[in-house]
Amino acid sequence: MTRSRRLGLVALVVAAALATVVGISASRDSNPGRSDDRSAGALLLIARQFNEDYSANRDGAVYDRWDSASQRVISRARYMELHRVCMTAPGPAVVEGATRGGGGFWTVRYSIDGNQLLDYWHYEDGRWLFSLVKSNPGAVELYKLPLRDYMVATGCSEPAG
Repeated sequence: MTRSRRLGLVALVVAAALATVVGISASRDSNPGRSDDRSAGALLLIARQFNEDYSANRDGAVYDRWDSASQRVISRARYMELHRVCMTAPGPAVVEGATRGGGGFWTVRYSIDGNQLLDYWHYEDGRWLFSLVKSNPGAVELYKLPLRDYMVATGCSEPAG
């Protein structure tokens, strides 16, 4: 094999590897330009990734899956700040199933430390979106609090200053 053919083959292998890495990255992020499959199976995969991101404090990825009503509750910057100062992730979640509900919402059942919980999701503009407003109205109220009060309410130590 000539040197130029070897270089061409190496370039092809590197390009294929890069395409694979980019594809994996795109499937893990909340790329709004890419449509999600509308199936219950796709929702379960997305909900698993969402809960994994939440447990690992990958807060940007979590916020980016919120619907517009939830994003109106708190800005992305404020959400990131609160979760940077006070990491409140409760631990790993086990996603158990998804069921079509009323009003265009689906419920995703999951458990954390044996506690059964429900999240509400809906499909909009080609994407599965999480509803904080329906899933956790208590968090909506917490996010309205000043930082000190938020930290006290969530059990974080009080900030310096």
